[in-house]
Amino acid sequence: MKTSSSDGTFSKALKLTSGLAGLIAVVGSLVGFLVSGSAGVFSALVGAGVATIFGLMTILSVWIGGKLPLNGFYAVVLGGWLFKFLVFAGVLLGLQGLDGFDGPVFFFAVVATVMGGLAIDSWLVLKGRLPTVDE
Repeated sequence: MKTSSSDGTFSKALKLTSGLAGLIAVVGSLVGFLVSGSAGVFSALVGAGVATIFGLMTILSVWIGGKLPLNGFYAVVLGGWLFKFLVFAGVLLGLQGLDGFDGPVFFFAVVATVMGGLAIDSWLVLKGRLPTVDE
């Protein structure tokens, strides 16, 4: 299969997002421990993990969908979005009454991971040099 000029951009997005996840997991765990002990560490790790998995799924769905015709692209991206929405709702329901879980630490870990992922994606798009017309 022929590789596209965007493959490098997508692989860089996957690597940077994974690195960000590790950084947020470490910093979030430290802050979570200082705020609420082991519950904070658990909450920060779960928050960073869930947001990272969903962010990586988004990158992969756009990457895979970009190789398909337009209706296939929409099916992959929107189907992935619906799947992530349902799984996230299930995760929230599962964590709702759990002892040893700190909701605010989870929230801030998710927000930090999502905002960092958006910053990485924006930076890569702005610095990317992709042709507008295929050869």
